[in-house]
Formats: sequence, structure tokens, C-alpha cells
Amino acid sequence: MRIYAQHPQAQKILHLLTEVQSYFKTELIKASNLISINTEFTPVEWLRDNGINGGGKRFEALDGGLFNRASINVSQIHYENQTDKHYDSATALSTIIHPSHPLAPSIHMHFSWTVLKDGSSYWRIMADLNPSHFDKDDKEYFDQTLKVASKRYYSQGTKLGNQYFDIPALNKRRGVSHFYLEEFNPIEEDGLEFAHQFVTKVINTYTHILCSHLVSATSPTEAQKQQQLDYHTLYFYQVLTLDKGTTAGLLVHNQNDVGTLGSLPSHINHDLLDTWQAGSPEPINALVLELSKALPQQSICSITSETKAKLAQTIREFYQKKA
Repeated sequence: MRIYAQHPQAQKILHLLTEVQSYFKTELIKASNLISINTEFTPVEWLRDNGINGGGKRFEALDGGLFNRASINVSQIHYENQTDKHYDSATALSTIIHPSHPLAPSIHMHFSWTVLKDGSSYWRIMADLNPSHFDKDDKEYFDQTLKVASKRYYSQGTKLGNQYFDIPALNKRRGVSHFYLEEFNPIEEDGLEFAHQFVTKVINTYTHILCSHLVSATSPTEAQKQQQLDYHTLYFYQVLTLDKGTTAGLLVHNQNDVGTLGSLPSHINHDLLDTWQAGSPEPINALVLELSKALPQQSICSITSETKAKLAQTIREFYQKKA
């Protein structure tokens, strides 16, 4: 049985993010129905410490529909009765959508609210558009949505976002439009309302972009598929070597490894990943080597649930040895 946080605001935020989760799932299914593709999402629940300290529920798109990979997760972890923990509760929505068609962009979002033991609290807000094929109109539309939704925080959020998704070793950046605020509390307005209107605007913009590509899509070329595969490899590299949130989640516990790595695309270019290993700085180059060993030894390798679990354990063991 899953036990929920006692904090009234944590309960309110969990309710809101669960509604947002359902709304986004519904909008994605509408997009799928627009081109008569049957896309289904299956619910997956997980528990922290058998539910004593919370857990989460995600919706995963089943194979064969509109998406290469799609996961919408809402979780709430709490330690209100444990004085040795540095926070009371953390309530979050995290989602990544990778459409199957190469010309339809991916999106990543994360919204979380954390309550510390001293009673203080803050938001973490992220949204980024991730196309494998650059589209100027899509970027401008998404940028404008971020600007309207974030109001006075646009410059701060885009600056931090660009830094967060930068990949210096490859002279690349994951995605084309980024927004990130850490330990954030808005001035002169309610944080819950700010987060709600922000995430709703981003969801509506993304689904509009997605639909616009779907209705005009033709069968992708082999070159387009290859470019998407290479981009998915870049996504894999950034998430598993540079994304602090993913690494922290894996190091804290092993009770939701597949969900924590739910953002990984279905396939990556193993050969391309190996070319990046030698040029990566320490200790990333050593980590990439271990990740490469954990993958299926094929040029185009599938990222299954079993592979995700193996990758998660590889990351944990790597940092435990470094500690």
C-alpha cells in the first residue's frame, strides 16, 4: 500500500500534477487519433520502501503506436518521520516523448516541489524541445511559449537551460529550446499557479507542433531515420553522463530503475557512441566505456527494460567505486 505525504500543499500539488499527467496523455492520444494511429498507454506503479515512503505511477506508450518511446511519470517521495533525511517530501511530474517519425520533435519536461526539514520549499522547472531535424518555426514557437509562460524569469531560465543541456566534449547541445529553474519560488504570485499555467502552455504548444508534423508527414527516408538514430544516441549520452537529476535518482535507490531511465529512446547507434568515448573527459570517458559494455553488442542496439536495468546498475557501480 502506498502512503502519501501528510503536508497539505504536497497533497494539493500531487493532485494537480496527476491531473496534468492525465491531460497530457489525453492530448497525445488525440494527436495519434488525428492520423488514425492507435496509441495506447499502460499504467505502471512503483513503490519506495514498499510504499512506506511513497512511490509513483507512470503511463508508458505501448509499442506499435505513434511513439518511439513515451513516458509520463508522477511521483511523491516523503520522509516526514525520518529526521536523518534532508527533505520532508518531493512531488514531481517528469515526462519524455519521443515520436516515431523523425521529423516530429521530442519533448522533455520536469516539474517538482520539494519541502525541506526546516519548512522551506522550492520548485524545479524544466522544459526543452528536442528535434532530430531542426525546424526554425518550431523553435520560434516553443521559445515564444516559454517567454510568455515564464514572464520575468525567461532570461534566467533560458540561460540556465542552455548551460544544463550543453555537451562540451562533443561541442553540441541537447535540444534547441531550453528552460530550467532550480530552487525556484516566483515573486508576487503563487508557485503552484505559476507551475500549472507554465506546464499547460508548454503541453498545448508541443501537441500543436506534433500535430502539425503528423498531418503533413510522408514516409521518412533512410537518411532521416539515421539522423534520428544519431540524435537519440546524443540524448542517451547526455542523460547518462551529464544529467544530474538522472544520476542522483539512480544513486539514491534502485526501486524504479526502469522508470528513472524511461526517457531513453528505443534504439541507439552503438558505433557512434563508441566514437565519442575516447574524446570524452575523465571520468566521463570511463563511464561511457562501461555503458558501452552494458549495451547489446550490435551497431544498432535496442534499449529494452532489461537493458535499462543493466545500465542503471552500471552507473551505480561506477560512482560507488569513485566514492
